[in-house]
Amino acid sequence: MDIHSRRKKLFELLGDVPDRTRDIQARKINDQLIDSYVLEELVLDLNGLEQVPAYFVKPANCEKELPTVIFNHSHGGQFHIGKTELVKSSDYLQSVSYAKQLTDLGYGVICIDAWGFGDRRGKSESELFKEMLWNGQVMWGMMVYDSMRVVDYLHTREDVDSTRLATVGMSMGGLMAWWLAALDERVGVCIDICAQVDADSLIRARGLDFHGLYSYVPKLLNYFQTADIQQCITPRPHLSLVGNHDRLTPVEGFLRIDEQLSKYYQEIGHSEKWKMLRFGCGHIETAEMRAEVCSFLQAYV
Repeated sequence: MDIHSRRKKLFELLGDVPDRTRDIQARKINDQLIDSYVLEELVLDLNGLEQVPAYFVKPANCEKELPTVIFNHSHGGQFHIGKTELVKSSDYLQSVSYAKQLTDLGYGVICIDAWGFGDRRGKSESELFKEMLWNGQVMWGMMVYDSMRVVDYLHTREDVDSTRLATVGMSMGGLMAWWLAALDERVGVCIDICAQVDADSLIRARGLDFHGLYSYVPKLLNYFQTADIQQCITPRPHLSLVGNHDRLTPVEGFLRIDEQLSKYYQEIGHSEKWKMLRFGCGHIETAEMRAEVCSFLQAYV
């Protein structure tokens, strides 16, 4: 199966999603200067079903088109956080927020509340999962759909250089990063942190219950393993940062992914664009990881 066919099949597995051709509506409800960057609070109509709160940050007094990062927030069972992880960080990210770090480097950054998080919370994850399943929808599919529509939205902004887009995330956010980049070629660079989950290895390690219901896609393993999905990102640059002691991502699994993706990138003559780096940590972002994220972005975006 070539990459185009693989991407088409992958999207089909995500269930019944809304029409992707409908117009996106955006409303700015507030903006404020925080330290050295501007924070815009937005409400986006991405899916026609419910409003999607979002943050967009950019360097203060910057009038040029900005390379922009789609920041995907994590899960951690902390449904009240959502997009605020961008500006306030979290217990397992470095204390300097990605909003501050990336705007200081000259990037714009956007983050939305995923289904059930932040200002979209009210129904539990399991309630959303079950309701969507009854309606022919896949929760992960609906989450990925919203992220793809964020890319559409960025193409409407005059202050965004839509030819220079990247996506970054930790844990669930990292999972979203590689799914989004696999499905949407407009995302030029992918960086995932503590998010390399190989299904077969996770099953053998009895680790399924370490992950929430949200990410399980019916029939996925009939067609794809993790490395097969991420092959759809080639030849674009892809950095993956993993912890050797992370129980959510068994070592056997991410070694298998690294071996396969190294082979894919080498075969197409771009071995330098795939990098998996291992650290002696668990499910956290270390200072060294953050430095690698910034360096990789500056090299490719």
